[in-house]
Amino acid sequence: MNEAARPGSTVRLTVLRILALLAVIGITVFIFSLRDQAEQLQGYGYPGIFLLSLLSNATLVLPAPGIAITFAAGAVFNPIGVGLAAGTGAALGELTGYLAGYSGRAVVERSKLYLRLEDWTNRYGAWTIVALAALPNPVFDLAGVAAGALRMPVFTFLLWAWVGKVIKMLFVAYFGSLSVDWVLRLLG
Repeated sequence: MNEAARPGSTVRLTVLRILALLAVIGITVFIFSLRDQAEQLQGYGYPGIFLLSLLSNATLVLPAPGIAITFAAGAVFNPIGVGLAAGTGAALGELTGYLAGYSGRAVVERSKLYLRLEDWTNRYGAWTIVALAALPNPVFDLAGVAAGALRMPVFTFLLWAWVGKVIKMLFVAYFGSLSVDWVLRLLG
């Protein structure tokens, strides 16, 4: 009898999936309740940028101000440091989507968009994760869900999400740093 066919194994897997889903819901509600304290965390420099990025990317579906914070921080701090801190936090925050998918996709309706993302993730794997993480778009949570549902190894998902998120956050931070010069030229 194989491992998956044993009754205890099935119960354990179901319990783990329910716990993962509850963790995603709990993290999302917690982060949404902290959105008003974002400005205070930004005062902590790169660790604050990392934490804000992690928190804003850990929400599932609810919008959070991660890109705006990275843009503003790029105007104040070194854009490379901001991009690395924000990209690392963003990649780790995306684990909530991955866990939601691993728990059995209970959070996502199997829409055409989701099915397309699942197909791309199944076919192209890491390339899909990098491309979607690097582009500003609202569907990366669904790509994380697809990666979890397809049982992509968590390290693989995190590595390629990190690569894409760092690329995106470096661009955002650099545009933030350039915006200060642009505004000063406009005013001066």
